[in-house]
Amino acid sequence: MMDLMPVDETRTLSPEPRTAHKPRTAPDTQKKTPAYSAWLVRLMIVGLVLAALNLRPAITSLGPLLEEVRKGLGMSGTVAGLLTSVPSVCFAVFGIMAPRLARRFGPASIVCAGMTAIAAGLFLRPFLGGTPGFLIASALALVGIAVSNILLPAIVKQWFPDKVSTMTGLYSMALAIGTSLAALSTVPLTKALGGSWQTGLAVWGILGALALCVWLPLAIKHGRDRKAATAKAEAETPEVEALESAAAVPAPGLRMVKSRTAWALAFFFGLQATAAYITMGWMPQIFRDAGISAGTSGILLALTMAMGIPLAFVIPRVATRLTNQGPVVLVLGLCGLTGYAGLYLAPAGGAWAWALLLGVSNCAFPLALTMIGLRAKSHQGVVKLSAFAQSIGYLISIPGPLLIGVLHDASGGWGLPIALMAALMLPQMVVGVLAGRNRTIEAELAA
Repeated sequence: MMDLMPVDETRTLSPEPRTAHKPRTAPDTQKKTPAYSAWLVRLMIVGLVLAALNLRPAITSLGPLLEEVRKGLGMSGTVAGLLTSVPSVCFAVFGIMAPRLARRFGPASIVCAGMTAIAAGLFLRPFLGGTPGFLIASALALVGIAVSNILLPAIVKQWFPDKVSTMTGLYSMALAIGTSLAALSTVPLTKALGGSWQTGLAVWGILGALALCVWLPLAIKHGRDRKAATAKAEAETPEVEALESAAAVPAPGLRMVKSRTAWALAFFFGLQATAAYITMGWMPQIFRDAGISAGTSGILLALTMAMGIPLAFVIPRVATRLTNQGPVVLVLGLCGLTGYAGLYLAPAGGAWAWALLLGVSNCAFPLALTMIGLRAKSHQGVVKLSAFAQSIGYLISIPGPLLIGVLHDASGGWGLPIALMAALMLPQMVVGVLAGRNRTIEAELAA
């Protein structure tokens, strides 16, 4: 879910002209979409929706059944914390490889491979007979998610240049639906399929297999187009432009390590990712330990994740209308602090309110991505800032879920872990305000 820009994508992300004799004017841009056949465009829309649906169930299906998985595999709280940190590791390490892989094989082929990895990982992980196998298969699925996360927004931008906001909204909604659907349905599906947690987790591999059925012909089509384009010394086709811009390496002139805004964005991204993965991995268990049933705990997590469906549209539009996004950061942070206070004081009594508030707070993710687009002037700047902020951010988020498991084992309760969650929200608000200031990295580095 990584380079998603719900608004103003065309302004910030459209590729710059490659040659002087072929400027990319607005009329030319409007004519690009019909270059694809109608059936191929429809197939791509279906493929985007199915791929987006697959980007979170590997994570959110696990939370409601974490207690059963731990007992079945003999997994300690520390190891369970490691499991909830695996997504951040995979996103940080493998997501950054996606542009190079796309340049070598084409973005559709890499997304197709990503769907294969997701399906295989989810089908295999419950049945490999131990914690190491479960971790390895989970990592395989998350590698597929990582590379697809990076490339799907770029494909949206190229296939639908005159409908970027509409298609990105559809993509965002599908991602949020997949996230909440897995949290909501995993426990009922497990009971309906005989009560085995292995079957309840493996069933989500079917969704990856369905996506693979759509992406395979798309990958084959793109492979043929690449070969045809290489054989002809002609002007670039839309397909070639798509894969080149999706994998474009930005100009080396901007050094992100010297930008305070880039570092502020990286820390903001990392801290909001920490909060999100702690919520997805541990919140159902917090509710279950407070006396709430597994099914209801899954519904509460689904409610938290479902808040991203409407707010993924609303928050970026509000943010782009403001010259400074700091107030939005503070509102989301206060919602998070209130939710954590509720979890600490009355986890069962106000469970629905705390789940709702934490769902609002977790929408710092689309805000972070929107700010990445606003803090750079050029396409090259956006790509480089996005890669820097997300790679550093996901590295920052790795220890959080693991530390929650360690603290829970050491203290025997959830008081210390929840206190840590609330404490991390304070620096998130500080760096978010700094990242939201009205400036660009180009102007900052030039100064």
